[in-house]
Amino acid sequence: MIYNKITENIKKSKQLALLIDPENYTEESLKETLQIADEASFDFFLVGGSLISKPIDDTIQLIKKYTRKPVILFPGSLMQLSDKADGILFLTLISGRNPELLIGNQVLAAPFLKKSGIEVIPTGYLLIDEGNMSSVEYISNTRPIPQGKVDLITATATAGELLGLKMIYLEAGSGARSSIQPLVIKAVKSTIKIPLIIGGGIRSAETVRELFEAGADIIVVGNAVENHPETILEISKAK
Repeated sequence: MIYNKITENIKKSKQLALLIDPENYTEESLKETLQIADEASFDFFLVGGSLISKPIDDTIQLIKKYTRKPVILFPGSLMQLSDKADGILFLTLISGRNPELLIGNQVLAAPFLKKSGIEVIPTGYLLIDEGNMSSVEYISNTRPIPQGKVDLITATATAGELLGLKMIYLEAGSGARSSIQPLVIKAVKSTIKIPLIIGGGIRSAETVRELFEAGADIIVVGNAVENHPETILEISKAK
């Protein structure tokens, strides 16, 4: 199982994931990026985005054509479900109060996921404010938690763990100007035992190293490598 493999690997080394937004890749650019990611020993691939106008199945099948690493859905909407993937981060936006993203969409997705046979990984998703409105904030119609409210972020992540979620994902948002602050990561990691994922605003090996040292188990990069896939090699050196 993917989740078991991830948790076992975390005990040995930190994990890196590449987020693929189908809107931002051609087949050629995707092939190049995947080949570099494989060379750099990235651990798995996430597929999803805030707005996707093309069938997500096509992108998943292309990824599987060029790599054997796990492909996990990171859906921005119900339209991004697919039985072609290996698994899905079954997201609950616990930082917000939009009922559709707390339970509504999950109810609608449940019958499909039950039949699909893909591995479902319940994940608590927290949107953290980094000073700029992100696509996730706008689309989800929820307010992010300010980075200065460390106690509130920590309590929310802890609540997710106590509710039985298997991962916590702290998100600064796609294209964020800066990443989640190390002090926030340290605080959250000190109170939860489940894997901690960090995404958004991560553009350099130096930042990756800082976030790993602060306690991140998995770091997700996306926008930073879409036009500069060679950045993957630099980032991988921080593992």
